[in-house]
Amino acid sequence: MAYQRVLLKLSGEALGASDNGHGLDPDAIQLIARQVAHVSSIGVEVAIVVGGGNILRGAEFSRLGGHRANADYMGMLATVINALALSDAIEQCGVDTRVQTALEIRQVAEPFARRRAIAHLEKGRIVILAAGTGNPFFTTDTAAALRARELGCEVLLKATKVDGVYTADPKRDKNAVRIPTLSHQQVLEQQLKVMDAAAISLCMESSLPVVVFNLFEEGNIERVIRGENLGTIIRS
Repeated sequence: MAYQRVLLKLSGEALGASDNGHGLDPDAIQLIARQVAHVSSIGVEVAIVVGGGNILRGAEFSRLGGHRANADYMGMLATVINALALSDAIEQCGVDTRVQTALEIRQVAEPFARRRAIAHLEKGRIVILAAGTGNPFFTTDTAAALRARELGCEVLLKATKVDGVYTADPKRDKNAVRIPTLSHQQVLEQQLKVMDAAAISLCMESSLPVVVFNLFEEGNIERVIRGENLGTIIRS
């Protein structure tokens, strides 16, 4: 294996309906759960940060007139719903999980604690991290970069619906070409919509590689972890 401890970043839309990314789609959740459970069963330590855009995006909701901080807290709660759904699906595949949240909701999840999360990973449990950083105005991409650094992960796997970063939108431009390798600095300078600038900067500071890949081709998570030339790798 190229990596032994990984942070998988899932968007909320990855758990939603295929046509619009809304709600919770059992088939999409099971596809992800099978892949994650498999890589865990072959000895890879997996932490997951999940978004909540399939239910509510704080930034978008705040445009309706609500306070941005309140809207962001609502979005954090949406990520908890997704984490619980994913946890249940993975455990149905026979792998133990633990959900940890940046907001305390002790009835349904553990509060995030770095040492406890690492202990879970070392015991072969999949740790699902919800509620972002616990602070408004920060994205779950930033939470993913932060948690990856805290937990000593070797790579951040950015799971998307496309197989990497392209020179243009491949759905609109037939001449768009996949870019196999980028530096963190190039992503920032070219303002590529891979992750937000705060997340990329955190990864750059610690030379943490980011792999952008297509989640919806079954087996891709294992292929990336094995080091296959898949998607786009962003590194120093």
